Amino acid sequence: MKIIKLLFILSLGLLFTTACSIDLNKKAEKIHDEIVSIDTHTDTPFSFLDENYDVGKWNDFEKTRSRVDFPRMKAGRLDGVFMAVFVSQNVRSDSGNIAAKNKALQLFKALNEKISLYPDQAEISFAANDIYRIKKSGKSAVYIGVENGYPIGNDLNNVKEFYNLGARYITLCHTKNNDICDSSTDKKGPEHNGLSSFGEEVVKEMNHLGMMIDVSHISDSAFFDVLKLTTVPVIASHSSARTICDNPRNLSDEMLIALKENGGVIQICILSDYVKTPLPYPERDTAFAILRAKYDNYDHLSDEQRQQLHKEWEDTDQKYPKELATVSDVVDHIDHVVKTIGIDYVGIGTDFDGGGGVNGCKDASEMKNITIELLKRGYTKKEIQKIWGENFLRVFKKVEKGKANQS
Repeated sequence: MKIIKLLFILSLGLLFTTACSIDLNKKAEKIHDEIVSIDTHTDTPFSFLDENYDVGKWNDFEKTRSRVDFPRMKAGRLDGVFMAVFVSQNVRSDSGNIAAKNKALQLFKALNEKISLYPDQAEISFAANDIYRIKKSGKSAVYIGVENGYPIGNDLNNVKEFYNLGARYITLCHTKNNDICDSSTDKKGPEHNGLSSFGEEVVKEMNHLGMMIDVSHISDSAFFDVLKLTTVPVIASHSSARTICDNPRNLSDEMLIALKENGGVIQICILSDYVKTPLPYPERDTAFAILRAKYDNYDHLSDEQRQQLHKEWEDTDQKYPKELATVSDVVDHIDHVVKTIGIDYVGIGTDFDGGGGVNGCKDASEMKNITIELLKRGYTKKEIQKIWGENFLRVFKKVEKGKANQS
């Protein structure tokens, strides 16, 4: 009799849990119907160089290792996305700068060509308010960012050229120092002690053009240099909180407070190593060290070598799978930012297709799970609306207005 009662109680508990899950899912979907949601950083255009990649169909992650396409955006209730024209660091010379710019132009072209194949599913977007109109039309909004100022070289005219091609932000550097500023992760250490003199001109030109300055990846000194110089708010398109995960790519509390004073926004990155300090995994570390040595620390690679590296990287990642952070861990970062500087300064930038992805949100089809976790923690619809887009769009609009005020 006691066993029957216990089974009955367990069954009731399971039914209650299931009912709560269904209720939260419906509530999340209703919220997403009424708000706009935007992911401010993905590296999906790299896949566009593969003529066989179809962004208009559902690509199974386990088979393709891709995380973003238009059907999965719809399933995850994601209305808009910034796709990055990303060029990794290479030789800083006249020839290297020319090659980097040509690579960027190739990616701009591939991005435009791919998106134009699906006029009923998506539209390339240029202004902050575009996403509202495009959502109403039933399509996905695709914005363009440039990740790494390296292809600018030392020619300020390239900033305007990239803007004219549709880029609405530039991440000033990537994992290494460039001619604009120091990186937060360059093993050689600081070169400019923040922004270079050329970097100062880049910041001024971006302010003038109405182009958002992205402070993700840059060193702490460069971050504070930018804030001293810029006349409009900045974004961190894909960064997390250093207090929660002690990684130099993340923003410290001091930086968060300065970001609030600037009026900017931090878009929480869901790349697992930036969300939760990884556990020791020597076999995986060794395998990736061998891969890094084989491909010359990922520098000076041809397109063909990069394609091969991408395949071997994914194969190694599957052979030695690491324990990923979770959606709950991601929302811990949102909680921390809210407690430190308030609800008006945080959003989401996944870094999908550039390493981003956690358990419970491995691709664009699972983005809604972040909303469900926010609901579990008591966030209101208005707060969720701010996190999913309004905070970022506020900055985007202020940057646009800054340009208008200079006209």
